[in-house]
Amino acid sequence: MTVVKSVLKLMVASTLIVTGVVVAGTVLAAKGIDKAGDDLQTKIEE
Repeated sequence: MTVVKSVLKLMVASTLIVTGVVVAGTVLAAKGIDKAGDDLQTKIEE
């Protein structure tokens, strides 16, 4: 039973870490796309 709990804890920790990396990557990508859109908008207005 102790082994099962250890495995579950490891799985939960791994899931949280992977989820954090995915969310951070998504936020950074969204910021990059937003900045690219702002730059394009500036070029269009000129």
